Amino acid sequence: MNQKRWWVVLWLSLGMVIAYTDRVNLTSAMPEIGKALHLDEEQQGMAMSAFFWTYTLGQIPAGMLVDRRGVRLLYTAGILLWSIASALTVFVSGLWALVATRLVVGLGESVVTSSSLRYIREHFAEKERGFAVGVYMTGTKIGPAVGLPLAAYLVATQGWQAMFLMMGVGSLLWLGPWLTWVRKDDPAAMAATSGTKAESIKLGAALKSRVMWGIILGTYCYMYFVYYCMTWMPQYFQKTHGMSIAKSNWFVGVSFGGMALVAAIGGWAADRLISRGMNAIAVRRAFTVAGFLMAALQTLSVFTDSKEWMIGLTVASLCGLGLATANYWALTQTLMPGAVPVAIQNTAANLAGSVAPWLTGWMIKQTGSFDAPIKAVGFWLMLGIFAYMVMVRRSEDPSRAV
Repeated sequence: MNQKRWWVVLWLSLGMVIAYTDRVNLTSAMPEIGKALHLDEEQQGMAMSAFFWTYTLGQIPAGMLVDRRGVRLLYTAGILLWSIASALTVFVSGLWALVATRLVVGLGESVVTSSSLRYIREHFAEKERGFAVGVYMTGTKIGPAVGLPLAAYLVATQGWQAMFLMMGVGSLLWLGPWLTWVRKDDPAAMAATSGTKAESIKLGAALKSRVMWGIILGTYCYMYFVYYCMTWMPQYFQKTHGMSIAKSNWFVGVSFGGMALVAAIGGWAADRLISRGMNAIAVRRAFTVAGFLMAALQTLSVFTDSKEWMIGLTVASLCGLGLATANYWALTQTLMPGAVPVAIQNTAANLAGSVAPWLTGWMIKQTGSFDAPIKAVGFWLMLGIFAYMVMVRRSEDPSRAV
């Protein structure tokens, strides 16, 4: 059992790679789809935001269903839904058909984070949870690191329709090991009951907590930067630095790959400090704030004319944010256990996904450059530091978190 749980975490990480690949493949295809469907920058931003409308709205219902029905059923239904919808993108012929497929992909993926983090909470103690979450969350960075260049390659060699079909159908191969390893009698596959690790703080109680609102604000700020990078960073490299689609997606892939490595190391390092007796909340909050500070380095890129410095600061900022990745999710489970707080947190995360692509596209259209969007990223990151320094400061006892 002890060994199998790590295999499941690795498989959940792969599931997140697949989810993010199906999430970001539109970014790589957008230059070609934009031409084919005659979409301007604002319409492209709307299409890239559409995924997050249903993904965000689905988070809290998905979290409640995960607590009631378990992770096995919900994750299986979700991946079936989003994979089929992604494959059907091959048939779109206009903006609204494209938006419709992205809405269904978002709804299917809404179960992923709540399911995965409930499994980890059921099977890992506090002193090892940071590394487990870090391993799992590497999928959120490897997904863009692999998905963006892979999708770009398939678009260049096979066409955007074939890319969506291949990625959508290929995602279904994940189901076999999942259904084999996570049986119906697994604690995470069953309803959460009173007295279990998965017992969740209720929705109403969570929303009365200052801690929860600090987590909501901080998570929104973190993910605003991430979704800006996932949706517009390739075009930033193309339009500002004259890179090809392949080269720009390679730089984005390197950035997210570095972030994945830093996320795993950051989770492991925090676990080691906690296992030596340091306060879990203080340690995880410190790593989170350090990650936000590193990410804010990107804002400096608007104050230099050096191409090398601009690219270097952009890559370093995304890698540095990895210090926060495992720890800000593990911190939530320390303070507020269960799938419902995770669902609330992920709602905030993907509200940013709804706003960042569209708002960035609008600012580029209004100003003609990426300076305003990058400055906006810096503002949100500093606000996120405030949230974690001032608002997320309570006892480790979950009963006192609200």
